[in-house]
Amino acid sequence: MTKNAIVLGAGIVGVSTAIHLQRRGRQVTLIDRKNPGNETSFGNAGLIQREGVAPYGFPQQLGLLLRYALNNRIDAHYHLRTLPSQLAFLARYWWNSNARRHALITRAYAPLIENSIAEHKDLIEASEAQALIRRDGWIKIFRTPARRDEALGEAALWRNEFGVAYDSVTSADIARMEPDMTGVFAGGIRWRDPWSVLDPHALTSAYRGYFESLGGRFVTGDAASLSQFGSGWKIMTGEGPLEAGDAVIALGPWAALATRRLGYSFPLGVKRGYHMHYAAKGDAVLNNWMLDAERGYLLAPMRRGIRLTTGAEFATLDAPKTPVQLDRAEAVARTIFPLGDRLDPEPWMGARPCTPDMMPIIGKAPRHQGLWFAFGHAHHGLTLGPVTGRVLAELITGETPFIDIAAYAPQRFNP
Repeated sequence: MTKNAIVLGAGIVGVSTAIHLQRRGRQVTLIDRKNPGNETSFGNAGLIQREGVAPYGFPQQLGLLLRYALNNRIDAHYHLRTLPSQLAFLARYWWNSNARRHALITRAYAPLIENSIAEHKDLIEASEAQALIRRDGWIKIFRTPARRDEALGEAALWRNEFGVAYDSVTSADIARMEPDMTGVFAGGIRWRDPWSVLDPHALTSAYRGYFESLGGRFVTGDAASLSQFGSGWKIMTGEGPLEAGDAVIALGPWAALATRRLGYSFPLGVKRGYHMHYAAKGDAVLNNWMLDAERGYLLAPMRRGIRLTTGAEFATLDAPKTPVQLDRAEAVARTIFPLGDRLDPEPWMGARPCTPDMMPIIGKAPRHQGLWFAFGHAHHGLTLGPVTGRVLAELITGETPFIDIAAYAPQRFNP
């Protein structure tokens, strides 16, 4: 008899997990309060970051921390009133970001990143979504030689240890690749391996379509209604109650609340981010995904327009929008590229689900049968969706995951 499974959360991680379970003979129902890809997966920078072997750490230098404390930067912003409630998470994040710990975490994290392109390629081809993908990497530019040289030194280490490919680019190279950009840059890095996505929401939707072509289905439902039922799980959906032997929680930043109802406590922090699309003035063209590294924003030539994305905002998940970083970034971006009018009626905001050790939570719930977790991917949710879906589906169906996922086990926070 076919075993049923439910996957809560229809972002890129949940959709990918649903695909891999359906492929392995489970009858899967994907459940969310909105259509797939309409939350965090909607608003990212559109990069499948094969180069991102080192997760984003918390600054360690005292001088830099003091500059962040002024709360006037593009790459980070915080809500002063909510900071006390976040201090425990931030302290653990800071501790894990010291050089020794961060190096160990990077080695444990790297296998996920190393397989990100191959696992996306599988789903891109299966869902016939090739038209959404570019395979020419992306560029990080620097304004000062010191920061450029520091980044190139780090890139060389990653190439030697993790096989990351890159080119050093000069200011002349930048001018050639982006003739409509202005400003004086010291050079940069072109990461060769990553793929970019012209429309992240459309990619998740394509994966959803492929999932349904395999016999899976999507229904709306309320994650708060998930409960044990006999030897399995039960949830209320828009089509009535649904029962399944296995339940996967892939709810991104809302996973902490859903798991807390079941008796778990995960130190899941939130980094909110914003984006806006712009027209280009006149005949100007942006050719590449471009990160202004020392200012902390990214410009991406997407289908909707030129997407400008911001850094991290430390605030509660449900706090009102405060897109001050977007306004700051736009002012700087207009000095290097001829951005035209805003194309969106208001800034988009999403929330990245983050753990204090910078690694996702993937695996079996410690105290429940048939309950599985897949969340906490921070800045790399789009990148890691398919590889997470595969390893978790392998675990659920009794296979040996094709990479070692012990480092991502939920037991590290909930014994």
